[in-house]
Amino acid sequence: MRAVRQPSRSQHPSIKVKREIPVEKRTRGPCEWKGLLVLAAMHIQDIFATNQSTISFEFFPPKTAADADALFKNIAELEALKPSFVSVTYGAGGSTRQLTHDLVLRLKQTTNLDPIPHLTCVCHSEPEVEEILTRYAEAGVSNTLALGGDPPRHVQNYDRKADAFQHAADLVRFIRRFNESGVHPDRRGFGIGVAGFPEGHPGTPNRLEEIDYLKAKVDAGADYICTQFFFDNHDFVDFRERCELAGITIPIIAGIMPITSINGMKRMAQMALGARIPAKLQRALGRAGKDPEAVKRVGVHWATEQCRDLLDNQVRGIHFYTLNKSDATRKIYQSLGWRGGPDGNLARE
Repeated sequence: MRAVRQPSRSQHPSIKVKREIPVEKRTRGPCEWKGLLVLAAMHIQDIFATNQSTISFEFFPPKTAADADALFKNIAELEALKPSFVSVTYGAGGSTRQLTHDLVLRLKQTTNLDPIPHLTCVCHSEPEVEEILTRYAEAGVSNTLALGGDPPRHVQNYDRKADAFQHAADLVRFIRRFNESGVHPDRRGFGIGVAGFPEGHPGTPNRLEEIDYLKAKVDAGADYICTQFFFDNHDFVDFRERCELAGITIPIIAGIMPITSINGMKRMAQMALGARIPAKLQRALGRAGKDPEAVKRVGVHWATEQCRDLLDNQVRGIHFYTLNKSDATRKIYQSLGWRGGPDGNLARE
């Protein structure tokens, strides 16, 4: 449920709430909850029930006012595509905790987008996570993405043993228990997403154990899986089939990152701890040489063909890692013949 109230000022100047969308201009009807005028938001189960394939975008919290202005210009362009949802990342060790919360609230209060905040195990106690979930529930956030998370970069030899949640499955179970408390206005509580790794989790070389760990997250109560980005669809199809063999039946969303620069590709591959770049893609990028526009065209074309093939093979959703940009994602969307429908429903021309 989405609360309609006077927006509070952000604790960070880069993500100040600038305006409140009038109720009559919102896309979902108002109702009452705890004395507040609220608007129904979409639980992830409802999103999948009403969409054969979803489309979604990922953003990360801006650190400066200029970055925030640029981000919301791009968000305005992407909002017009009427995505099923958007997600907001969480920095290593919870380093962007407040920024993530501020961006989520601004998206809720100034756009028609339903944000899904990331939440990680690292550096969190149970009371801290309960407080975060309570704030999101009161703000009308319907879903969250539960992740293991990266250790804080500023802490050397960080010891995970002190964390309340050793694995993402532990965090999923805790969110499920929170859902049973009745704090969330939706009786089902938060919809819960977890991460999947088509090319293999960097911390788990044994691919059989990796699927066992994923199954543990699903059995703990996950509603859907969102994958790390990949550049070869064979990796995703094989991953999906291995999930089926393990008895994993929840929706799996494919993560796509359009390459827009060589340096950006190397940086993201490093962040993903070793994304595989197929030889065909490397050759195409090599032909583009040092021409940045040619590199972008190659990257957009490759990602477009990935999406086209995934849709033809009944993928449940495509999640774009936008890097807070809009141009590449919009070009792919338009090339696929998608058109936005009410509440994020998508259809192809």
